[in-house]
Amino acid sequence: MKDYYMDHAATTPLSKEALEAMMPYLTTEYGNASTVYTYGQRAKAAIERSRRTIATTIGAKPSEIYFTSGGTESDNWALISTCEAGREQLSKTLQPQATAAAVDQKYRCSSKALMKCGHIITDQIEHHAILHTCAYLEKRGFDVTYLPVDHEGHVDPDAVMAAIRPDTLLVSIMVANNEIGTLEPIAEIGARLQKHAAETGQRILFHTDAVQAYAHIPLDVDELKVDLMSASSHKLNGPKGVGFLYVRRGVKLPSFLHGGEQERGRRAGTENVAGIVGFARAAELACGVNTQESAVRDHLIKRLLVEIPYTSLNGDPTHRLPNNVNVCFKYIEGETLLLLLNEKHIYASAGSACASGSLEPSHVLTAIGIAHEDAYGSLRLTIGPETTLEDVDEVVDLMKPIIAHLRETSPQYRNRFITS
Repeated sequence: MKDYYMDHAATTPLSKEALEAMMPYLTTEYGNASTVYTYGQRAKAAIERSRRTIATTIGAKPSEIYFTSGGTESDNWALISTCEAGREQLSKTLQPQATAAAVDQKYRCSSKALMKCGHIITDQIEHHAILHTCAYLEKRGFDVTYLPVDHEGHVDPDAVMAAIRPDTLLVSIMVANNEIGTLEPIAEIGARLQKHAAETGQRILFHTDAVQAYAHIPLDVDELKVDLMSASSHKLNGPKGVGFLYVRRGVKLPSFLHGGEQERGRRAGTENVAGIVGFARAAELACGVNTQESAVRDHLIKRLLVEIPYTSLNGDPTHRLPNNVNVCFKYIEGETLLLLLNEKHIYASAGSACASGSLEPSHVLTAIGIAHEDAYGSLRLTIGPETTLEDVDEVVDLMKPIIAHLRETSPQYRNRFITS
């Protein structure tokens, strides 16, 4: 039976081209890039070529790209190091008694406790790599504002600006949501933060988690006006275990991992040369290909909504990732649906792969106002460049009798539509 892989948001297959680029660095070119002899210098040269390639894809300078183990590390580094470094600066800028008294009254932070101050602005539908890191920072004395979103998952730029405080250090808003695919107004938020800095002198760093969006939609760090950006290789047909953090020139971001002088002294650890080379090759290909994913996505959405009753789309219907479809099927249980789809070789997800096994409904769906009982019937289908219209037609045709069967055995459905 044919396999239908519909979970590209969780991970993607390694492309042939990326694997071919990696192979020398997994076999004959095995040198450590920190060594001075020929093997090491060839590995270092490969890393620097890859850095230039990655930088080109987002309009950055090569010196602004730092390779990491993936999106989670990049997010942790951006948030934790920014906030810890910001405390020292706060202790200097908020020292005057009048300012300290105001901070004490409004933000529960006295002049004696300025080193425990610090404020972060994010939103309620971020990936857990952001939300759990914010929770960690809260335990270390930082305050976090979690902005609500509208019913399609949009963050309001006005709400971002209204949440700013004298001790705000960082704003972190994702480019695109990993579950419902909604694109956020990053460029508008970035422009308004720049205007705020020019008018008040308060520089607030702006980070964006671009893990789901990078190489799927055009991104330019100057157009977005971001200071920090996270991305991961395995979301775009590159290898697992490698990503990058973009750090705008002039941003003083302390090291997150300690123990060596790799990545210009900012990220210790022997470089994953093969992974970095594969990442760069995959990014080069993904950013240079104009696929028909949006057309396939829209066709899939139309068929699901038209042909399966009591089905609703989650997220913005148009301003969304080109490969993302997230729907709720009323009167069914999503986990059971996934198991039955698996029997038909259809591989999908009920939400973020990082939250797999959770008994709670998706925090993203509840944040956009989906009732718990409907959120349990959610399904995320994310396509790839190789997914065809024929593939999604076959998937829908296989899904329809499964969903009909689940509803026939659902007490909630039977009580409402079958019994009198």
